[in-house]
Amino acid sequence: MSYQVNEKGCYGSFGGAYIPEMLFPNVEELRENYLKIISSDKFQTEFQDLLRNYAGRPTPLYFAKRLSERYKTNIFLKREDLLHTGAHKINNTLGQILIAKHLGKTRIIAETGAGQHGVATATVCALKGLECIVYMGEVDIERQAPNVARMKMLGAKVVPAKSGSKTLKDATNEAIRDWINNPVDTHYIIGSVVGPHPYPDMVARFQSVISKEIKEQLKKNPDYVIACVGGGSNAAGAFYNFLDDEKVKLIAVEAAGKGINSGHSAATMVLGKPGIIHGSKTMLMQTDDGQIIEPYSISAGLDYPGVGPIHANLFKTGRSKFVSATDDEALQAAYLLAKLEGIIPALESAHALAHLEKLNAKENETVVVNLSGRGDKDMAIYIKNMNNPSPTLPNGANTRHGARRQGKGEN
Repeated sequence: MSYQVNEKGCYGSFGGAYIPEMLFPNVEELRENYLKIISSDKFQTEFQDLLRNYAGRPTPLYFAKRLSERYKTNIFLKREDLLHTGAHKINNTLGQILIAKHLGKTRIIAETGAGQHGVATATVCALKGLECIVYMGEVDIERQAPNVARMKMLGAKVVPAKSGSKTLKDATNEAIRDWINNPVDTHYIIGSVVGPHPYPDMVARFQSVISKEIKEQLKKNPDYVIACVGGGSNAAGAFYNFLDDEKVKLIAVEAAGKGINSGHSAATMVLGKPGIIHGSKTMLMQTDDGQIIEPYSISAGLDYPGVGPIHANLFKTGRSKFVSATDDEALQAAYLLAKLEGIIPALESAHALAHLEKLNAKENETVVVNLSGRGDKDMAIYIKNMNNPSPTLPNGANTRHGARRQGKGEN
C-alpha cells in the first residue's frame, strides 16, 4: 500500500483540489511546475545551502537522559526548536520562496495560527526582498504577541482575521480571498500539509528532511515516532521516510482542549468526518448539515477543524495511531521537560510530549519525539498557569510513572 499522493493529487479517498474557478490558473501553474523546479540542480543547490547555512540544519537528535529515566525507555528529541525562527516551519518557507521566485511572483501571502509560520514566511520574504502579508486570527494576535512583533519587525504586514472564531481557520479564509483577488503576481505560502493539491505533497516533501535526518542520526529505525498534529506539517515531515516501514509505530497527537467531549476541542479524528475545507477533502469537524464546528485548543497552532489529507489517509488505513492530549496534559508535559532537560517547548510540541505518559514503551525500545518549536512565544500562557498545576498531574506525582518514581525514592 502506498501512503504517498497519487497522480490525481489524492491520498486514498482524501486530498484533491476543490477550488474556485478564479484560483485554477494559480494552482495549475504550481502543480505543473513544482516537481520540475524542486528536482533541478539549481534549486537543490540553493535550497540545501539555505537549510544548512541559514536555517541551521541538521538539527540535533538529542538523547533526553533524565526523561528516558523517568519513562524507563530511550527517548530522543528531534530539536526543530533550534532552527532559525524557532520552529520547523522555516524548512517549508525556504522551499516555497524559491519556487515563488522561480515563477516570477513578487507578492507573498500567508496564514498563521501560533505565528511560527508567519515568522518563517516574513523571514524568507525579508531574505529575498518580497512583499509579505500575513493573515492571523484576532484571538491569535492577542495570545501570540511576541511573534506578531517579530513579523512586523521583519517587514511583514499582519492583517487580523475578525470573522468566525478569529483563529487559524479564519486567517486561512482571508488568505484565500486575497489570493482570489490577486491571482497573477501573488504566491500563497501555505504553512501546513493542507489546501488543494499540490500543497500537501509539496509541504510534506520540504518537511521530510526531519525524518531523513532522524534515520541518518539514529543509524537505525526507531520503534516510535511521536508528533503533534494540527494541520500536520511537522508530523508529515517526521513520518515521511518511515511510512513504508510498518515496524515503525507512528503516533499523531491532536489537541483535546478541555476534553474530547467538552465542546472545546480540536481532536479532528475523533470528532470529525469526511468533508472539504480549504481546497481538499479530509477529516473535518462539522455539523450534520456540513457547517464547520469551531475548534478549541490552548495551543494556537493546533486549533484547526481539519487536518492534512495525508493524515486523514494514515488514520483511515491505520498506518498512524491518532491520540489526543488535553490543555492540562500539554502544560504539565512542558513543565516536566523544562525541569528535567532544561528545554521549554512550544505548546504545540508539548502535546506530543504529553503522550509519553501513556505510551508504555519497553526499556529497550527507541522513541523519537519531534520537538517542532520552542516555547518563547508561549511564555505568557506558561506563566499564567505555572501556579495552578492540574490536580490530575501534580508534577507527575500521581501518574503511573510518577508513582513508580516516588516508590524508588527518586526525586
